[in-house]
Amino acid sequence: MRPIDALVAALPPGRVVTDPDVADSYARDRTFVEPGKPLGVVLAATREDVVTTMRWASEHRVPVVPRGAGTGLAGAATATDGAVVLSLARMTAIRELSPADEIAVVEPGVITADLDRAAREHGLMYAPDPSSYEISTIGGNLATNAGGLRCVKYGVTRDSALGLEVVLADGRVLNTGRRTMKGVTGYDLTGLFVGSEGTLGVITAATVRLRQAPAQPPATFAAEFGSLREAGAAVAAIMAAGCQPSLMELMDRATLEAIDDWRNIGLEPGTDAMLIGQSDASDSQAVVERMEALCVENGASFVAVSSSPQEAEELIGVRRMAYHAGERLGACLVEDVCVPRSALPEMIGAVEAAAAAHGAKILTVAHAGDGNLHPVFIFEHGLTEPPANVWAAADEVFTRALELGGTLTGEHGVGLLKQRWLALEAGPVTQEVQQGIKAVFDPLGILNPGKAI
Repeated sequence: MRPIDALVAALPPGRVVTDPDVADSYARDRTFVEPGKPLGVVLAATREDVVTTMRWASEHRVPVVPRGAGTGLAGAATATDGAVVLSLARMTAIRELSPADEIAVVEPGVITADLDRAAREHGLMYAPDPSSYEISTIGGNLATNAGGLRCVKYGVTRDSALGLEVVLADGRVLNTGRRTMKGVTGYDLTGLFVGSEGTLGVITAATVRLRQAPAQPPATFAAEFGSLREAGAAVAAIMAAGCQPSLMELMDRATLEAIDDWRNIGLEPGTDAMLIGQSDASDSQAVVERMEALCVENGASFVAVSSSPQEAEELIGVRRMAYHAGERLGACLVEDVCVPRSALPEMIGAVEAAAAAHGAKILTVAHAGDGNLHPVFIFEHGLTEPPANVWAAADEVFTRALELGGTLTGEHGVGLLKQRWLALEAGPVTQEVQQGIKAVFDPLGILNPGKAI
């Protein structure tokens, strides 16, 4: 009997997919990375399904690739040859939502926006807001420590994760963290698992922090600039003034042109950058007017301020179109270097210089308030990987980010795509320690092998 037949027998009917064509549809994420051929796919519906799968995998030494919605942009959820893909998308229960404690206990397949909507029924909100929030899952957000549009004020996913239920490589169940806002008992295992990309265990539930939703709709502005450096200076001025925006997003000319070609947003010839900001403070309108004035002082040629929630959503909607607009132009290598906020204008200049030096098309968007840039390298559809000039431009971008005191990834994770640069940032001691941690949790090396570290 094949090992996969033992797994089929151990799980309820319909949980294991072995048809190659169906299995292949679960084998990739949103990157161009060509996946391996999996043995099959487990469509887990309960924690017990995950426990059974991991016990079987340990017994038979079969690699397991955990997967959420497949919206990742670093290749972390791509299948390897001979692995079993463990899909958690059917684990969609909000087990608990406690308004009194401002927490929720959710399974990994819960869509990020669905949790936020459930919280808002009680006057609360789930703060992390990835651009893919309508399709990405909480499990995937936890696996990559996703950031998003509101992270400038509320932090990344780790800042909202209080505790986890994790199935380890051998099938044991580990509970980490707490239900309280504070807790320092033992090592921070919750923080360790968040961002581990399925290499240490499989998250089957999370206790997450909720926050009070704004009492009134946030106010939003969109400012146009003649250069990215002017926009960067405006960001610095806004943050220095203590405006505490809940969102601060920057887009370059190439991104705006891609959006305009798709949706006709009325892009002016002299606009080389757009800054979109938002405040959800109690005096949000006054705060946005202050940010508007700072944009004008720093060279903005035009600033639009929302007068209704609908207008605010339309302005934010321009930013959410960015990645989809890029996909229309070609395959995308989506990166996310992060630098100290003061270095943002210089990093933007480095991206422009790399594009010019190597003849690469790069669309840049940024979570500008925290120095996190997303240079999107566009290349021809159908290629199995970017051409040499794109890799050369990416090399230059990453090298400069590190020189400026930054990091290779702010929120997408390492996955497969950033393996080539990992040693530049981590160094031999850090890599040795991380590999030691991996060996403690996954001594057989079966959890998402070849990813993250």
